[in-house]
Amino acid sequence: MTHNGSDIAAPALAVAYQSGFGHTAVLADAVAAGAREVGADVTVIAVDRMTETDWDVLDGADGIVFGSATYMGNVSAGFQAFAEKTGRRCVEGTWRDKTAAGFTNSGAKSGDKLGTLMSLAVFAAQHHMHWVNLGLPPGWNSSRGSESDLNRLGFWLGAGAQTDVDAGTDRVHAADIQTCRHLGARVALVTRQLNIGRSATSAESSPAASSAPTR
Repeated sequence: MTHNGSDIAAPALAVAYQSGFGHTAVLADAVAAGAREVGADVTVIAVDRMTETDWDVLDGADGIVFGSATYMGNVSAGFQAFAEKTGRRCVEGTWRDKTAAGFTNSGAKSGDKLGTLMSLAVFAAQHHMHWVNLGLPPGWNSSRGSESDLNRLGFWLGAGAQTDVDAGTDRVHAADIQTCRHLGARVALVTRQLNIGRSATSAESSPAASSAPTR
């Protein structure tokens, strides 16, 4: 293993989302694009159209980014139905120690999106996953700020986006798209760091390493 981990395989990530009107799907693609920009292998999965292959992808991924529109202050019914199908995996620890993160969209500027992000984080915790926060300061919070700032709505637990309820998918806010790209890149980098650390730990605890003469 090289010092900077350059020979560690690129992390395999999945973006698992449910979208009612297409806005959250746009954000899912943005998360995937950001992760790919830093070298991750990414699969985007609509959880309300799951196939057996999709389940295999989630089980084999190094990390999963969850996304749902916010309805009534929580995840959508479609996402919750998916979550409830993961019970066996939760008990068996199938997703244990994968990275996880979340994003959501609502029509209102706040829209109680924090409730959705908290639900996603709790869902990940029940699967014993490692939650990755957004890692951005708040945008658009001073006279010098603007709605074009990353994290313009001021969320930290994950990425929060706002799209007018009568707007098409082509009008998802550019700053929200970029914020989701940032989230994807951050998750990919954190996942790679974990993979490098695990590889180093494995190498140090291997029989060959333990039998090496001391100096």
